[in-house]
This record gives sequence, C-alpha cells and structure tokens, in this order.
Amino acid sequence: MGVMERTLDEWMTAAGAELGLDLAVDVRGLLDMTRVVAHGVERPAAPLTAFLVGYAAAANGGGAAAVAEANAKVTALAERWAAAATDAGPDAADGR
Repeated sequence: MGVMERTLDEWMTAAGAELGLDLAVDVRGLLDMTRVVAHGVERPAAPLTAFLVGYAAAANGGGAAAVAEANAKVTALAERWAAAATDAGPDAADGR
C-alpha cells in the first residue's frame, strides 16, 4: 500500500470519526464515480454528486449498501450523459 493510499484511508477514518460515523464504504468506487462525473458532466459536479450520494444513502436507511446503490445509480447516469455528449458531437458540450 502506497503512502497516498494510507493517507487517504487514514483521512477517511479520522473524518468519519469526527462526524460520528463508523461506516466502511468502497472509497475507490466513490473516487471512480467522481472521476466519471468530473469528466462526463463537469468538474464541479463531482463533489456535489458525492454529497448527493451520501444524502440519498442516508435518506434510504444508510449503511454501506445504500451508499453503493446510490453510487452505482449516479455513475450510470454520468456515463449516459458522457455517451450522449459524445454521440451529439464536439459542439454539444458547449451548447452549440
């Protein structure tokens, strides 16, 4: 395990503890989702979507399974958006 991974894991543990959470989630899956959103939608949408994933998970009973379900849904949505933009051509992304 590299230093960056250890630091990320340590941060997630510390931030979770600070927020009163004891929840092991698929961090790599969440990072993959934010990458897909940042590149397929737009960069500022990534952290906001991560917030929505957490909010949706909490609204649906919480827990790692609820996070994974919400994460999968928005990842698929972002992939569809990216595919639609690609299908529409290069001018579609800037509204032309």
